[in-house]
Amino acid sequence: MANIVAIVGRPNVGKSTFFNRLVEKRQAIMDDESGVTRDRHYGYGEWNGKHFTVIDTGGYVTGSEDKFEGAIRQQVEIALEEASVIIFMVDCFDGMTGLDKDFAKIVRTTKKPVYVAANKADNTERAFMIGEFYTLGLGEVFAISSANGSGTGEILDEVVKNFKDDGDENPNEGIPRIAILGRPNVGKSSFINVLLGKERSIVLDEAGTTRDSINTHYRMYEKDFILTDTAGIRKKPKVTEDIEFYSVMRAIQALQDSDVCIIIVDAERGLEGQDLNIISLAIKYNKGVMIMVNKWDLIEKDHKSHEAFKKTILEKLAPNDFIPIVFSSVLKKQRIFQTIEKAIEVYNNRNIKIATSKINDAMLPEIERYPPPALKGKYIKIKYITQLPTKTPSFAYFCNLPQYIRAPYQRYLENKMRSHFQLEGVPIKVFFRKK
Repeated sequence: MANIVAIVGRPNVGKSTFFNRLVEKRQAIMDDESGVTRDRHYGYGEWNGKHFTVIDTGGYVTGSEDKFEGAIRQQVEIALEEASVIIFMVDCFDGMTGLDKDFAKIVRTTKKPVYVAANKADNTERAFMIGEFYTLGLGEVFAISSANGSGTGEILDEVVKNFKDDGDENPNEGIPRIAILGRPNVGKSSFINVLLGKERSIVLDEAGTTRDSINTHYRMYEKDFILTDTAGIRKKPKVTEDIEFYSVMRAIQALQDSDVCIIIVDAERGLEGQDLNIISLAIKYNKGVMIMVNKWDLIEKDHKSHEAFKKTILEKLAPNDFIPIVFSSVLKKQRIFQTIEKAIEVYNNRNIKIATSKINDAMLPEIERYPPPALKGKYIKIKYITQLPTKTPSFAYFCNLPQYIRAPYQRYLENKMRSHFQLEGVPIKVFFRKK
């Protein structure tokens, strides 16, 4: 069984700060506002040679008016179910609250090892205030400070005693990563929930429901993937809250960490400026890219609408018209799996290795048919081509006068490469080198 530690408790006791300390990254967004964390959030920690998964959860509340609270509660319950050890966090500065007592009853029913972490014990005086938490009847109470790290060693020493094995250092090593990106409210979280067949991310009609970037393991065709649900990316002037600013930063980080980006576009709004910004960012970082047009079921259609819509998108994308487009509806579950199939295809294209002989057999006749235009009376001769040993497809063209080759001819070569080889959805790089 995997080593899984869930951090639970009422809102604003410091769960995300503690989570970030355990995974040694600023992975979860922290803010003094209550209810910042909404979905379950996973990371990896290590203590005394034992590796474990850490789950950060939203604050558990009952009887609140906030429409997110019910959904957050559901996420917390799933985390309790998945965990092998529970860290129940309370706040020794605020003291015991009714919410702590109510939640303690739920934690008790799990029949799993529970450790009470009394957070915000930043000094000796506060550390003496933890006594009342023994009345929860959950055993030992540890005075800790998520902010400065005091007391975390003592609680972790106890936690890791429950693990039967040392666990994997990084279970995600080498697994392809697919990031789901787009503007707010285009259906990113719903798409992931439909794929997984369960509520992995909270879905509401409100823009900005997802805040953190959430990683999920997914298996298809006997291959493992990590799907990353991200917060919607809006234009800078529209980002007013600090929390949304950090959400956007996390979404861009997820883009940088991914292998393939699925950009979800709202069929009713079409491809907008912000979508193009996200696409150009993905191309800049040499990621595989594809577009999923969601809510296609809401469009009045005839036999030509599909082609017309596609043509409009490709015109806006020019010169990056190598990006595949899938028309789907998350609500009606139409072409959901085709989208993932296409993303896998793009991932494979990004890792393509083409033999030098194959490239030369295909490209040298194309160059002979249309040689590079002469410049200042000098004729350019391309002798041979080879693929470079880089992470993404890059090709070196060896010639006598590399400095005289212009951008339009470079684009011609790129297009010809695409027509001969499987490079759909992948930015390619062409370099000219002196023979």
